[in-house]
Amino acid sequence: MTDASMTRRHTLTGAAVVGVGLPFLAACGDDGGTATDPAASPSASDSGTPSATPSETASAAGSEPAADALTSTGAVPQGGGKIFADEQVVVTQPTAGEFKCFTAVCTHQGCVVSSVEDGSINCACHGSRFSIADGSVENGPASSPLSEVPISVQGKSISLS
Repeated sequence: MTDASMTRRHTLTGAAVVGVGLPFLAACGDDGGTATDPAASPSASDSGTPSATPSETASAAGSEPAADALTSTGAVPQGGGKIFADEQVVVTQPTAGEFKCFTAVCTHQGCVVSSVEDGSINCACHGSRFSIADGSVENGPASSPLSEVPISVQGKSISLS
């Protein structure tokens, strides 16, 4: 064999591997879900229905947030919260007029949290629950709290800082 034939063979073999490998790589692309939570939907909200855009949420809540706002204050229920899977944050309202924001990525295995109910931010992957007031662990297996994310509340608009 000559060096030219080996080069051509290696080139053709490499092209074949790339041709076969590309569909597999495409299947591994980021769709907003997590590898550990195939059931997670990137648009799932705390109620299990697709989340609305900030302007749709504001219209439904009867208040208009600023154009660059994440949501309106009226869209976040008192004693509960709302998950924004695309931004990977959860905004809560532990008491009337007090708004908090935490990462929506569970500290146990990286799943995006699935709901906010009964004063807890819940991860359906393994059952971890976190406080809506401070992100602390209420129920494991997670052992670390959710990190707080800075927000600003201006009038009826809530924005990521």
